[in-house]
Amino acid sequence: MEPVILSCAELSTREINAALAALPDGASARVLEPRGRHNLAVGLSNRVRIDIEGNAGYFIGGLGDGPDVVVHGFTGWSVGENLQAGSVRVKGNASECAGASSRGGTIVVEGDASSRAGISLKGGTILVGGNVGHMSGFMAQAGVMLIGGDAGDALGDSLYEAVIYVAGKVASLGSDARIEELTEADVRAVKALAELGGFGHVQPENVTRVASARGLYNFDALKDQKY
Repeated sequence: MEPVILSCAELSTREINAALAALPDGASARVLEPRGRHNLAVGLSNRVRIDIEGNAGYFIGGLGDGPDVVVHGFTGWSVGENLQAGSVRVKGNASECAGASSRGGTIVVEGDASSRAGISLKGGTILVGGNVGHMSGFMAQAGVMLIGGDAGDALGDSLYEAVIYVAGKVASLGSDARIEELTEADVRAVKALAELGGFGHVQPENVTRVASARGLYNFDALKDQKY
């Protein structure tokens, strides 16, 4: 079946998303001339393949529950925001908050991701081939992140049960994040994640595992109060 061709030069965002939502499972589409258009391929639940041919804007693939979206360029804020299932792959770099609050599925950024990648992660998988900015993994509650490059300051601040693997350097850890010993199970997991992302440069046995120290789960406000 030939892919459906949709052009941002001819159609509004609402028209494009309506056409994508109407595709039957197993179909495919190409979105042409995105030119930084926001909110493309959002809120879809059909099992389809969508190729966005160029740089795109905010919230690409957000609220997805099944489709596989590939962006052949860069994306703006919150790519794959609140993803439920399926995948979003960015062939270039991603701006702030990649994968924010995603609950399932897989988000792959082949280049770098800016600050707060994986913020409030709730079960999804985020794979970044390059570097991530400061406060990535902030308040991540569940799920996993693999960073193929370096991580900026305050990595994993207020981390809960998510796990972050870093192949490069960690500038600093956030509050309640700690480095833990890498196990054989971790090495196997990282190998599978690196293969999924296509990250041949990642050496699974040499990554750093960052997880929660669990010191912020409970606190006594009166005890900690200073007079």
